[in-house]
Amino acid sequence: MSSNLYIPKTCKHCGNAFVARTTVTKYCGDTCAKKAYKARKRNQKIQATLTQDMKKQHEVVSNPDLNAVHNKDFLSVTEASQLIGVSRWTIQRMIKQGRLKAVPFGRKRILARWQIENLFN
Repeated sequence: MSSNLYIPKTCKHCGNAFVARTTVTKYCGDTCAKKAYKARKRNQKIQATLTQDMKKQHEVVSNPDLNAVHNKDFLSVTEASQLIGVSRWTIQRMIKQGRLKAVPFGRKRILARWQIENLFN
């Protein structure tokens, strides 16, 4: 279906002037439309990759170094939970039950590493 509209426009991809026959036309031809589509998809992939990289960097920053935990003789409740792979609430319950002995140190509770190791002996 043809229209009687002749709208002078500029192509969004190549910048050349053209005459559009509809009000929604953005590109001068099929070639420019395909190239613009490919450029859009390429940019979406780049943005997705950048977003994933930023998330990974944030995870690396938020996760403490586990090697540092392995070298300590005294551990906080959080470090002890990371060492054996349980939640810190599990460590809190074990302290409350008397299975582990924790010493208050300021606002933290400190556990001796040998207590954690003796749980499995």
